[in-house]
Amino acid sequence: MSVMIDSFTKTPRPLRHVDVDYVVDHTKCAECKEKPCLESCPIDAIYLDKSDNLIKLRTTCFGCVLCRNACPYDALSLDVKMDPPIKENVPNINTKLCKACGACVQACKNGSIHMVSDGIHEPHSEIDKDTCVRCGYCFRVCPTDAIKYGELLPKTVKGGKAVVINQKNCIGCMTCTRVCPSMGAINVGRTNKLPYINPGYCARCEECMHSCPSGAIRYSSRKKAYKMYSEIKSYDIVSSIVDHDVKKLSLDLISLNKVLEKVGAKIALEFDDQNFEHFIECEVNDMMEKELKLSLDTVIEIDKFTELVGSYLMDRNIEVYDKKCVACGECFNVCPVGAIELDGPNPIKINNDCIFCGKCVEICQFDAIGAYDDYFYSKNQNLYYARSYLYKQRLGDFILSDNKCQACEICAKNCPTDALRLTSEDKIEFDSEKCIYCRNCEAICPVDAIRIINFR
Repeated sequence: MSVMIDSFTKTPRPLRHVDVDYVVDHTKCAECKEKPCLESCPIDAIYLDKSDNLIKLRTTCFGCVLCRNACPYDALSLDVKMDPPIKENVPNINTKLCKACGACVQACKNGSIHMVSDGIHEPHSEIDKDTCVRCGYCFRVCPTDAIKYGELLPKTVKGGKAVVINQKNCIGCMTCTRVCPSMGAINVGRTNKLPYINPGYCARCEECMHSCPSGAIRYSSRKKAYKMYSEIKSYDIVSSIVDHDVKKLSLDLISLNKVLEKVGAKIALEFDDQNFEHFIECEVNDMMEKELKLSLDTVIEIDKFTELVGSYLMDRNIEVYDKKCVACGECFNVCPVGAIELDGPNPIKINNDCIFCGKCVEICQFDAIGAYDDYFYSKNQNLYYARSYLYKQRLGDFILSDNKCQACEICAKNCPTDALRLTSEDKIEFDSEKCIYCRNCEAICPVDAIRIINFR
């Protein structure tokens, strides 16, 4: 059989060759009155043939083995053979276009790309074909289009959404793991034994989405996708550590994170009860040391801890006060990323594309939008917890290291307000009038040449 099933229509969809051989022990099967196997199949591939009253499988079966697992008499045997997944070719780097900016090196999640300089050719990136997982991330970040990718699978767009698995709807058939062409993109959790997607390796080819029989795979925002992956991966890491008999280390790491959350939550409650404008902070050295002593056998000294934390964002919020919002559309007109949705006369909605710049807060005449950041930050070897309310567009200081900057133009191409541009002298030019200090450039710079500081 050379079909898979479209999860939305339950109709055959060409994918790759699958052979399913099955044997039913009808003697055992006859003893079963409930026939739970019939209810277990997500695509109705197993049925009761009324002509002879025997259980049979249709050719649309793709071997998810749920029927076999549901059989209480172990009467059903399945032998599933599927052709290997179609693998995308290793990306090809055009050395004449490559500027050796290092963007692909930073983006590669598998460490398969490195810089080479043989003295004959210009310095350029090189891909290790043996370790490359063909995820296409290098293609998406290359500012000069020097990397060719997507000969077999659809070319993935730069930025955009991410593919996630809703584990509440997942039936655990593992079909997605068998059809995924990108090695390492779909993993199986050690704790719940369900598949989950690593956004760093996912090529967004949608093969898993189309082959999922339960419709559990869908698009989501990249922020939610990475949060979901991090949570599941954290559980797996802890489980792995425990399995290797290093339980104390894992508990210390969990405790350290819990200390940050506990201290942050306590101070946040105190902030909620206070009246202040724009900004409030609280020095938490003593509180952190006390909580660390209770949670860990050894204490991390505060001067070292502040270096570890630096600036650690705990919570970021923006909300619409429905009773105040009149759906006038002023915020919609100034949003630089199209994160505001109008549905007048109902109140506006702010989606996950929001970058918390504060433009909507500033323009609203009815104080119908509120936004604030809660975060840890270090100053003069002291650790502080602070809350900063936005009453107008976020401001800060843009710092660019000329020594680090490779003029790769990634920051300029991804700036939502065109506040950055590459000059003819291969220098990044910053326009403070256009900048909304969303920190997107800081996050994507492959050589850490950009810093946004002194938020106010």
